[in-house]
Amino acid sequence: MALEQVLTRLQDLSLPTQIRESDWMFPTIETVHVFALVLVVGSIMTVDLRLLGLANKERPFSQVASEMLPWTWTAFAIAALAGMLMFSSKALTYYGNIPFRLKMVCLLLAGINMAMFHWLGTRHLETWDRGRPPRSAKLAGGASLLLWVTIVAAGRWVGFTT
Repeated sequence: MALEQVLTRLQDLSLPTQIRESDWMFPTIETVHVFALVLVVGSIMTVDLRLLGLANKERPFSQVASEMLPWTWTAFAIAALAGMLMFSSKALTYYGNIPFRLKMVCLLLAGINMAMFHWLGTRHLETWDRGRPPRSAKLAGGASLLLWVTIVAAGRWVGFTT
């Protein structure tokens, strides 16, 4: 079965159809998505700015991360669920949308960046936790900031092209 057929079947299911045809469902889900994304980006930026040495320099990185990441993951789960609901309502439209594809690629890259940082960048955390992060950690923080700014911008762009 072709991908377009799968997407058509998805968007023709009962819930996606209700979301698409309702006057209030899509805007409500979109509002939840935006608020959750604000929490995701805000909490990630707090961690990234610590990695870059631009904020919270007096606090150990491990403390900043342990305070922020539960907010990040909770908000990310909510944003992802809301995003999937919105996608399902117009799956074919979103699939063919360039800004949407850019957003998805950047989300994937942000996930890879985070995984690489946690796998490699925190190996010797005890040596820099209270001080200046190594170059690899700074690069991960900078890449994360760039990716999340692009994700937000592409998400707004989607809203004007669908």
